[in-house]
Amino acid sequence: MPISQSQRDALYHDGAVLIENCLNESHLSECYDALKWAVANPSPSVFRGLDGTALQTHIDNCNLLAKDKLDDLMMRLPFGKLFQELWGSEHVWYYAEEIFIKEGGKSGRGPWHQDTANLPWAGEHWGNAWITFQPIPKQNSLEIIRGSHHGIQYDGASFMSADDPTDPLYGDGTYPRLPHIDRDLAENPASWDVLSWAITPGDVVVLHPHSLHGGAPVDANCPTRHTLVVRFFGDDAQFRTLPESHPRYARNGPFFKEEMAKLNPGDPFRSPVFRQLV
Repeated sequence: MPISQSQRDALYHDGAVLIENCLNESHLSECYDALKWAVANPSPSVFRGLDGTALQTHIDNCNLLAKDKLDDLMMRLPFGKLFQELWGSEHVWYYAEEIFIKEGGKSGRGPWHQDTANLPWAGEHWGNAWITFQPIPKQNSLEIIRGSHHGIQYDGASFMSADDPTDPLYGDGTYPRLPHIDRDLAENPASWDVLSWAITPGDVVVLHPHSLHGGAPVDANCPTRHTLVVRFFGDDAQFRTLPESHPRYARNGPFFKEEMAKLNPGDPFRSPVFRQLV
């Protein structure tokens, strides 16, 4: 599909853009099958930290059981060409997936965070493609702080406290603590510039993973939100080390640790383990 200059500008300046009608029915069906397979075959690191709380959700990342299936699927989807045009990058690689399952109209919003707090990524050419399979009203959709991808690297969210969404991942002083964006917005709706869109299946939200972002809750009017996020990088993508204070993320991040150990800070983010799409 042709990408406009205004879409390129939006991604660069705002950190996110909505690509309408990005996926056709066949693409969506294949993606939904992949999500359902991943739910039925979770990775050892599937997230259970908020089970039993108002924020209960199913989150899984980089499931190596699904890697071959997803690598092949990405070759059939339009994302290689899409990101090539959005970034102006000669090459595009697929990194891995993340899935979110919110059901029953009771799961609260996901804490605001930046993926780069716990993934060893730097550079302009990083992109998450956020895919949902149900119609999603704006108030239940993904939310992004406009322009934050060019701003401060905050500490991560631990995702372990239903009461404090800023509970830090590291807490060692390397990064400043996350701001309490929800509280700020409740006190002053103009305190943060929030981007979000109503989603029709087939639409895809593309965002830079350094953006502050979070998922709005499901409710009685939007009880189910199944989301597949697939992540990509291009020529301007570098490796950066993470704080050593958390053993799961120390230096190399939680995924592809052997491959990340071979990279030095500032190196181009490259490894044969990642499928090259273009």
